[in-house]
Amino acid sequence: MTRDGVFMIEDGEIAYPVKNLRFTQSYVQALNDVEMIGRETRLLIGAYAKAAMRVPALKIRRFNFTGTTV
Repeated sequence: MTRDGVFMIEDGEIAYPVKNLRFTQSYVQALNDVEMIGRETRLLIGAYAKAAMRVPALKIRRFNFTGTTV
């Protein structure tokens, strides 16, 4: 599930946030479909796993969403 971090992009600009989405796409397959990687990174601190990651934005060619959350 996505967690409060998905936005609709229109004409190369952030247009509006979208609801949390449920997906069944594997991360490995998604990484195989990466078209662009952002230069800037963000530090994400895991809520469930006690870990921190520095990650860039990714533009992924296709991703399978199967529904929305409430």
